[in-house]
Amino acid sequence: MVGAHWRSAARCRTAHAEELFVTGAAQREARQFCRPCPVRTECLAHALDHRVEFGVWGGMTERERRALLRARPDVESWTDLLFSARDRHYAETGEERPVIRPRSDRWPRRPVPTTCGR
Repeated sequence: MVGAHWRSAARCRTAHAEELFVTGAAQREARQFCRPCPVRTECLAHALDHRVEFGVWGGMTERERRALLRARPDVESWTDLLFSARDRHYAETGEERPVIRPRSDRWPRRPVPTTCGR
C-alpha cells in the first residue's frame, strides 16, 4: 500500500498525538503499540524518507531513526529498500503476508495531527 492510503489502515489513526510523541520509558509503550500494525513498514519508510524528526513512527523512536539515517547515508529511497526487504522476507520464509485493508471507520473519532505517524 503505497502513497498516503496506508494511513487509513494504521493502528494509530485514532490515537492522540501525546501517545506517540513521548520521551523516556513511555517510548517503549509507543513502540509496542506499533508492533502489530499492518502498515508499520509504510509508516517507517515515510518517516525515514521525509526525515521526520519527532515521535515514534513504524515502531522506531526518533533516536533510532537518526542512528539508522547516519549509518546508511547511501540510501536514496527507504520505501524501496524496506519494501524490497519485506518482499524478500515473505518469499524466503513462506510466511503469509498480512492483508492490508483500510479501516471501515475511516474518520478518526478524535482529531489527530497528520504528523503523528499515521
